[in-house]
Amino acid sequence: MSIFRPMNILLASNNSHKREEFSRLLKAHTLILPKELGLDFDFEEDRATFTENALGKAMALAANAPKNMVVLADDSGLCVDALGGGPGVRTARYGMETFGRLLESGERNLFLLENMAHLKEPSERSAQFVCALALVADKHRVFTFCESVHGRIALAAYGKGGFGYDPVFFVTEAGKTMAELTDGEKDHYSHRGRAARHLITLLGEIA
Repeated sequence: MSIFRPMNILLASNNSHKREEFSRLLKAHTLILPKELGLDFDFEEDRATFTENALGKAMALAANAPKNMVVLADDSGLCVDALGGGPGVRTARYGMETFGRLLESGERNLFLLENMAHLKEPSERSAQFVCALALVADKHRVFTFCESVHGRIALAAYGKGGFGYDPVFFVTEAGKTMAELTDGEKDHYSHRGRAARHLITLLGEIA
């Protein structure tokens, strides 16, 4: 009979919102940010896919991480069919080409809504949130997962919860935007929640 062991997991991110969400999803384990260990972590997300970005981040941080500490990386984004799958891997940088700077979340959401304003029918506003996870247990054990949730871009921003594009992403299955969901509902429906459930199974196997 295997014995469950809580793990300290080093998250390859400087995003406190992501740490908060992963801490909730992986509540049996402890999520640690690089800066809490005095590690300066920065990774240019310039790969072609979410999985490649997640894996690149995990491997880069694992090279400097304390021994015997697993490293988890996430790369997530919004893919809008009417935008040819964009912003995709450039989700966090959406609008930079137009404004010449990195936009705040609210500005990105407004820019997206403006770009979609001519599309009124739900079928024209279809989109998906994608989450790729990469876990590096050691140099011989490297794992990746990718999950998604389908929905559409709302006609306006709704809800106060979540972060990023959550207020403008309508989850078809839930009948609400991601920002209108409770934490428990979001963990059930979200791309990150779905990917995390695969991760929980894996962590139980490698602990």
